Amino acid sequence: MAVKELGHIVLYVRNLQRSAGFYRDLLGWEQILPRPDGTGEALGFPVAAFSSGRTHHELLLIEVGEDAPGVPAGRRAGLYHFGLKVGDSDDELRAVWKQLADAGVPLVGASDHTVTHSLYVRDPDGNEVELYIDVAGVDWRGDPTLIASPIRPLHL
Repeated sequence: MAVKELGHIVLYVRNLQRSAGFYRDLLGWEQILPRPDGTGEALGFPVAAFSSGRTHHELLLIEVGEDAPGVPAGRRAGLYHFGLKVGDSDDELRAVWKQLADAGVPLVGASDHTVTHSLYVRDPDGNEVELYIDVAGVDWRGDPTLIASPIRPLHL
């Protein structure tokens, strides 16, 4: 067996409308289900599916209710964050930063990883999301050790 690509991520969320708004309206994902005409509650319980157009869905949200426990703070087993490529240049990343600030979404980090320039935010349920661009001209395929370069502060 060989993994061909990361297919999708599924997140439990407390409030589907709030989380769908974050991923759809702020991050700009196309909501596939339910459809804008109101059809498509496919599984018989509250879900929302999103796609960037690469595949049928890359993100699925499943509502579990407001009383569900949140993501525990600190070091733990499980998901740390997931990354979403938001452009190809620092200018595009600056525009993302402005959009986040205008929406009142605080940054929880900003890093120069040599291979990427990254901003970090939390979704409404506390899941950390990395919004990044690949740095042009960095040959990580030729030198995979670049992926483990020391993390530096991001200067946009």
